[in-house]
Amino acid sequence: RGMHRLSVKATESFEAARATVAAFVNAFSFEEIVFTRNATEAINLIAQTWGRSTLQAGDEIIVTIMEHHSNLVPWQMVAEATGATIKYVGLSDENALNMEQFMAALSPRTRLVAVAHVSNVLGCENRITEIASKAHEVGAKVLVDACQSVPHKPVDVRELGVDWLVASGHKMCGPSGIGFLWGRASLLRSMPPFLGGGEMIDTVTTSGFTCAELPHKFEAGTPAFAEAAALGAACDYLSALGMDRIEEWEGQLARHLWQRLSEVPGIQIYGPTPEQHQGPRAPLCSFNIEGVHPNDLATLVDQESGVALRAGHHCAQPLHEALGVPSSARLSAHFYNTFEEIDLAVAAVKSAAAFLRTFSSTSASN
Repeated sequence: RGMHRLSVKATESFEAARATVAAFVNAFSFEEIVFTRNATEAINLIAQTWGRSTLQAGDEIIVTIMEHHSNLVPWQMVAEATGATIKYVGLSDENALNMEQFMAALSPRTRLVAVAHVSNVLGCENRITEIASKAHEVGAKVLVDACQSVPHKPVDVRELGVDWLVASGHKMCGPSGIGFLWGRASLLRSMPPFLGGGEMIDTVTTSGFTCAELPHKFEAGTPAFAEAAALGAACDYLSALGMDRIEEWEGQLARHLWQRLSEVPGIQIYGPTPEQHQGPRAPLCSFNIEGVHPNDLATLVDQESGVALRAGHHCAQPLHEALGVPSSARLSAHFYNTFEEIDLAVAAVKSAAAFLRTFSSTSASN
């Protein structure tokens, strides 16, 4: 943004990171990558630009019951503002996406399908290529929340055949406060700007303004250039490790995690089993243990063993309602984890659960 050598160097690093991210997801061009604060902002960008300018009363938005709130609430807001309606696709008997329901939900009024690539609760991978193909047959656009897939497996936007894809840097071994939106260039050009201010303009006069070219049209204000450069470095790091290798190893971790957790007395693990799932599950398991509250379990395994166990609704309240529970606990692994670490984590869960159930029984008897 300036002529000083440091400004030039910062700009070069910022744009080099954009090219790196573009290559990481095999975008058609660097101009299709828009830097955002996170995936949530990226989805809101689409909702507030394309959604508000395109959707009308009677139009239909299809989402799945397993979506993160970030891919639900923006569309609920837009539906309320435009009169569009939302259709929810439920779960199969295996706690995966019900594809029969999805096919039945499609109609000539469908304008958008917003779907997670991989569920952050169920660990299942959705059939995005098939979903995109069927959606396009009725003229709908497809948005994919790839937060749980981009860091864990090769993701190619050309192969997926979708219209937009979003991800967050902090899930990719990068810093917080940075994410990205990939969109087809022709579609991004047709969308109005999201925020107004510096950088997103070409010209400004007293009578109006014109927008900058892609991708800067959607990047108003001082960018998070340091975070963007770090995200580019994270992509280089993951690429050097090899996304195919990461996917293969995490598939082994996922199977081991499921098998070990299934040995815990009174446990209910959500999502399809490794045998039911087509291809490797994500390396995470959400679960409940009979007689044990997830919050108590997470607190105790942290205090006793230092294990990072997530507890709550995982920003997926409608999914938990569909599962018939208010919350769950979740163990997650990444490529840097080992079988031994999973064994230690599950042992901590088993020990804490046994203590909590004994304590609960003792308190009840007294």
